[in-house]
Amino acid sequence: MSVPAALVAADSTRLFGRFAARPTVVDPLAERSRVPRALRALRLKQWVGWTLVHPDWACSMILQDAGYLASAELYLANRATGLARGYAANASGGSLRLPLDLFAGRAEFSRGGFGLEYRFSRERGEHRIAIDLAAHDDTPALVGELVLDARPGAASSDLAVSARLPGGGTMYTTKALYPVSGVLRVGDDEVVFDPTRDVAILDEHRSRLPYRTWWTWATFAWHDEAGLVGANLATRPAVAGQEEECGLWSPGRCEALADVTFVQAAGTDPLRPWTVVSRDGRVDVVFTPQGHKDVDVQLGVVAMRYRQRYGTFRGTLVTAGRTRPVAGVPGVLEDMHARL
Repeated sequence: MSVPAALVAADSTRLFGRFAARPTVVDPLAERSRVPRALRALRLKQWVGWTLVHPDWACSMILQDAGYLASAELYLANRATGLARGYAANASGGSLRLPLDLFAGRAEFSRGGFGLEYRFSRERGEHRIAIDLAAHDDTPALVGELVLDARPGAASSDLAVSARLPGGGTMYTTKALYPVSGVLRVGDDEVVFDPTRDVAILDEHRSRLPYRTWWTWATFAWHDEAGLVGANLATRPAVAGQEEECGLWSPGRCEALADVTFVQAAGTDPLRPWTVVSRDGRVDVVFTPQGHKDVDVQLGVVAMRYRQRYGTFRGTLVTAGRTRPVAGVPGVLEDMHARL
């Protein structure tokens, strides 16, 4: 695996494959095309999100631009009580401007009492997340700042994949793990993040998805005695021979993975468990949901049914030739069916 300077080479050719790290510049719209850039931008789905791994609280957040609409969301849930707090805001499509050189850039959403900012610094070896969300209805304000340790040896290796999708679509994604510290305050609760225990999981996408699309995705991570361990697991319609956005992390490395299967237990309970396995046996886990966040949208030609569940994983991972027990590790599992 190599690390290209840019996803699209100087001759305007898009690069595909699995990279050893994120290319410095990721701009899918720089690819040679007869279609004007502005029209292609309407089909590009871009987001940068985080899953926070904490024993007592579940938290995910995202800044996303779907071309026709930009939005920001954050939810925080108490694992013991199930009490969840949700925050969201929208803006015009194309207004978010996620940085092409992500690890030296900034992404900010500030609208109507919703303030969320990512500040990345490759040079300082840290990334920061600043949160300032106003109270609404019976939901209290949420404020705080998190610091992600991005120094080599502390953060994981990147999982960086560029692939073709059915119907002429394309996908680019970056996933990575970071020790996270800081404090979030929501109402009377104070959520303290310990960088020796807690993890922030990056999910960056810049993809031209098929109009009708679906995926199932899960991620989790933890600290072991030598560093960060975790998994990124996904299945979606694919083109034969293309890399999948699956991988296994262990200290100092990220290993390629493919052919992952998700099976939900029979029944109607939304919190029934899922079994997730890989064909090669390196992944064999059961996910037990504790709560969920749902989004249902019906806007004529645009529709979406999205479910993200937070909970815990148990089973085994085989990374770096070693079988590692997965013992109640917090994480998320989501599925999406959409017309985009």
